[in-house]
Amino acid sequence: MEGCSVSPILPAALFTGFLYYVANLRPGVDTNHLQKPNVIVILADDIGWGDLGQNWPRTSETPNLDLMAQQGMRFADFHAAASTCSPSRASLLTGRLGLRNGVTRNFAVGSVGGLPLNESTLAEILKGVGYYTAMIGKWHLGHHGLYHPNNRGFDYYSGIPYSNDMGCTDTPGYDIPFCPPCPKDPETDCCKHKDCYSTVALPLFENMSIVEQPVNLSALTEHYAERATRIIQHASKNRKPFFLYVALAHMHVPLSPAVHFVNTTRQGVYSASLREMDSLIGLIKNTSDTTDKENTIIWFTGDNGPWSQKCEFSGSVGPFLGSWQTHKGGSSAKQTTWEGGHRVPTIAYWPGKIPANITSTALLSVLDILPTVLSLARVGLPLDRHYDGMDATEVLFSRSQTGHKTLFHPNSGAAGRFGDLQTVRLEQYKAYYLTGGAEACGGGTGPEQLHDPPLIFDLSRDVEEGAPLDSSSAEYRGVLERVTAEREAVLQDIATDNVSRADYTIDPAVEPCCNHQHIVCRCQGQK
Repeated sequence: MEGCSVSPILPAALFTGFLYYVANLRPGVDTNHLQKPNVIVILADDIGWGDLGQNWPRTSETPNLDLMAQQGMRFADFHAAASTCSPSRASLLTGRLGLRNGVTRNFAVGSVGGLPLNESTLAEILKGVGYYTAMIGKWHLGHHGLYHPNNRGFDYYSGIPYSNDMGCTDTPGYDIPFCPPCPKDPETDCCKHKDCYSTVALPLFENMSIVEQPVNLSALTEHYAERATRIIQHASKNRKPFFLYVALAHMHVPLSPAVHFVNTTRQGVYSASLREMDSLIGLIKNTSDTTDKENTIIWFTGDNGPWSQKCEFSGSVGPFLGSWQTHKGGSSAKQTTWEGGHRVPTIAYWPGKIPANITSTALLSVLDILPTVLSLARVGLPLDRHYDGMDATEVLFSRSQTGHKTLFHPNSGAAGRFGDLQTVRLEQYKAYYLTGGAEACGGGTGPEQLHDPPLIFDLSRDVEEGAPLDSSSAEYRGVLERVTAEREAVLQDIATDNVSRADYTIDPAVEPCCNHQHIVCRCQGQK
């Protein structure tokens, strides 16, 4: 499948000018004395808070990330903006919740649309002020026409258009997608080969051309490492600030680590994949350190919590068990608003700027990456819309522990309508107007339940979310009054905001394929 190509796509759409307006933005430190920094954002897929050794001592597979945490700032209370792929990624690149940017659920293989074109991405804004912008990895925000990454602000793109289980696999094993095994390819007779689980039907893009289909997942990490190294070194040589967004396939199933990582651990394929991911991040960090260490910030985080349904192929939520939910059935991780679904391991690293070996307890979110990076680059935000993120430069540089007072966690598929703000975090309290579990290992799913008045947990005393406050107590009544006011205020703000609507139309004709006669383009039952 080498050398396959797709049709050229029209040039990227223009985006709005950059004046400062942020609805929930706090003033940051003065950065006018700094030159525009290089920015590397690394987003892990389906990673658990407990998968990072610095977070959870039972984990020993992340020495490079642990070192980065020791040399930088580790965040203990940092959250994805949603607990599924597309909504979380859309919020990272726009600084806006799904009810504002229009992305409230995942896009499919045959999705016609993607992240709405009137939403400005972080890449578009930085490119407009002279940055070289590049993306490596999983996009999952639309791949057809103008929704392709090259048309959303990225000068360069190399990666897969959606999750690595969104394509038919040839042989069962290592948690295949929800589609039947492909029939044998008469040319390769692939199903006879022992390692066929690593060959998945999704395409690998290099800019707008498909360069490999089916993708060999076990070779994908090496491909990403080479591209990341080249981008960092090229940008440094040209003395141009760069934004590199690395959206890893790890730790999403199917897991297909290279053989030498499997041989380094006895803990199974998940541990091998975690070690492989950590090794790639270590390479990116070392390459950055040897090129422009003093002027490069690296921000590592996750898109949502672990996919508990996948049993031994799922990560650790650490202490965030969501016990109230799991006792009633179902998972309390990915696809839910329980802590395990959206509290993610996060590190910020910038030698000489961000103090070393610091743990921040500030309540922060993936939503904050865009306003913080733009503050560092001395760029304002579009005036015609509201933002849910805050400028976290005081947290990064001045050791402030002041983050958000309130975060809103949108439903992401386990209960209720997609995107609804039925879970509210207020300081150490968390209120649920709607609960429900995602499918757990073994198949159990917790029932959807409405709560009026809401369940309220005090996370400072109950990180497992096992015992809600007594609804008759004075503490409960006081928190409820404040939560109600905050929720009503944000819903009113969204109602008066410039909101977008994503097109979720499905058309099989837009499924990316470089050879429609090949078996990988004829798989049935793709999800």
